[in-house]
Amino acid sequence: MDFNKQVVIVTGSSSGIGAAAAIGFAQGGGRLVVNYSKNNEGADRVVEKCISAGGEAISIKADVSVDVQCNELVNRALDKWGCVDILVNNAGRTKFAKHSDLDALDKDDFESIFSLNTIGPFQMIRAARKALRESENGAIVNISSVAGLRAFGSSVAYAASKAALNSMTLSLARALGPEGIRVNSVCPGFVGTDWFYRDHKREIVEEMIEKQKEITPLKRAGQADDIQGAILFFASSWSQHITGQMLAVDAGMLLGKN
Repeated sequence: MDFNKQVVIVTGSSSGIGAAAAIGFAQGGGRLVVNYSKNNEGADRVVEKCISAGGEAISIKADVSVDVQCNELVNRALDKWGCVDILVNNAGRTKFAKHSDLDALDKDDFESIFSLNTIGPFQMIRAARKALRESENGAIVNISSVAGLRAFGSSVAYAASKAALNSMTLSLARALGPEGIRVNSVCPGFVGTDWFYRDHKREIVEEMIEKQKEITPLKRAGQADDIQGAILFFASSWSQHITGQMLAVDAGMLLGKN
């Protein structure tokens, strides 16, 4: 896909799905803002890969749950390249807790998860709105989850935050459509990124991967690169007639087996 000279901000792109998306945009000639909040070494590696892939890239540290840092992130992109064409809201967090264990989550957990998964994207969209309105391809891609479609996943708080993000996608697709800005959500199923390895032993993650192969019609367990294509599609001119949509990218997991 052609992203030649288009400026793309991908939040939380020092690893995982965000990194895969950034590299994909770079392969199309994009100019990437690789955002991170802690993993500066990972962000630097992604920048190098983006440049090697044929794009331009810089890394910018910002916690997008903090409104002022969202504005600073957008302003630094504008200072560097003078425009912003695409925003991918990928940064997120969770806490693993059984949905039946209501004592496993407290108010602070909900506020922490919603601050990054739901409020962060809203703040980034608000910060980038003017620049996106001036673009010929103003596109926002929110990285949600199948958890937000069917209320399962790592925890009740995570599923609720992604359901709220999907609802916000619809609201802002209506509100920003007249300004020429498209807003869509990609909803991955299980993706075996560093996220799981940080919170689970390797053998447990490997069991999760094998289970995904058993329960999905395509008999596949997702990797970050499997989500890349859907993100690039929603960000590209190929989807210029599409807004307000949620696309499950889950090897058919939501369908269930025969």
